[in-house]
Amino acid sequence: MALIVLASASGAPGVSTTALGLTLNWHRPVLLVDADPTGSSAVFAGYFRGTQEPTGGLINLALALREGTLAAALPREALLLDPEPPAERAPWFLPGIRAHEQAPSLLPLWEPLAEQLRALDRNGQDVIVDAGRLGLAGWPQPLVAASDLTLLVTRSSLPALAGARSWAKMLRDQFAAVGGLSRLGLLLVDEDRRWPATPTGVPRVRPYTPRHIAKALQISVTASVGWDPEAAEVYSHGARKPRKFESSDLVRSYRTAVSLIHSVLTSNQAALAHPIGGRA
Repeated sequence: MALIVLASASGAPGVSTTALGLTLNWHRPVLLVDADPTGSSAVFAGYFRGTQEPTGGLINLALALREGTLAAALPREALLLDPEPPAERAPWFLPGIRAHEQAPSLLPLWEPLAEQLRALDRNGQDVIVDAGRLGLAGWPQPLVAASDLTLLVTRSSLPALAGARSWAKMLRDQFAAVGGLSRLGLLLVDEDRRWPATPTGVPRVRPYTPRHIAKALQISVTASVGWDPEAAEVYSHGARKPRKFESSDLVRSYRTAVSLIHSVLTSNQAALAHPIGGRA
């Protein structure tokens, strides 16, 4: 149904953890693609806790592209993320590179891979891409361009927003050039959800609201997810699920974000099906 790309402009706002959290709470069959050019292997080292041996993933697909067998190789490189959901909703994972030096070798892969990922719609499967930080060597720009929705992930503090400003403009210009601004949004890691008081009682500068952030970056806020480092370790470090984890604020925020993302995708698809003027 959709190709969704998550990326950050600067720092480490939690793109990989958020992408994984959304994937594991998705309402349809979904494939998570690790396209982070840093080669951090966040899912293997974190969620799998090092118990799953990394596979070739994107590197094997780059080799298959040279041999003309990309379409056949794609399903072979995917790993099951979580066996608990029913088979018709099972989340899958396509591993990325294992070292940043490999990133430039993927440049010829991104455009044909985008076509193959979009073709998964025929199987009723969505795709979530963890694109990591924008602008690094080998970053998957063609996946951003081909996406049904690209979400710039940022925290809600002033330093985070200052770092996101120039990339927000670049993305706005890129999508506006093809009449696709509705395919661009912000996903906030909302630090205001858990904002502790200082031990000395000195007032903290609170994070900005979604309305202020949308105005500053001139991109609409699609969704917000909770800022809860302890609960997030279930996704980022493979920590044991605490009691009532499934009803925690973090998980509920992921599920709400999934619904909001789905609403934006549905709205965009309806606009394409019924353009202004009534011409299909």
